[in-house]
Amino acid sequence: MQNTDDTTVERELELKLVLSPERAVPVPARLAYRTDDPYAVHITFHIGTDHPVNWTFARELLVEGVFRACGHGDVRIWPTKVDGRGVLLMALSSPDGDALLEAPSMQVSAWLERTLHAVPPGTESARLGIDDGLAELLATAVLTDELWLRDPWPSDETRDGEL
Repeated sequence: MQNTDDTTVERELELKLVLSPERAVPVPARLAYRTDDPYAVHITFHIGTDHPVNWTFARELLVEGVFRACGHGDVRIWPTKVDGRGVLLMALSSPDGDALLEAPSMQVSAWLERTLHAVPPGTESARLGIDDGLAELLATAVLTDELWLRDPWPSDETRDGEL
């Protein structure tokens, strides 16, 4: 059974799309964390088109990326300094292309702290009601097994004189 007190923790911020070591362009973005999807973070990039670009990946990946390089494949995150400021670099890859984004570490960390307060690490599965759903599923399976195990025909043997 799912929690009824679902909330969203959001943060608008400006990221930078790194085009080269000398050039970056601002990209408005929204970070969102929903307690009804407790393992994921959602980032919406407003890139000046009718349709924003959405990315979803593990909250744990972003938390680890604040401290050390992590990830592989489509999402890689690592902390660094640019002009003396702490930033997070996020390398995103998709069939549509690759992007290197720079995010302010302090703002991302403050937002992450709010998500960790909303759903502490290790308690995510309780938000999904997996245990309740599994118990319900197993109870149904037991009833189904009882029906299957019952002999629908008490006896296949014919009695004398019966066909």
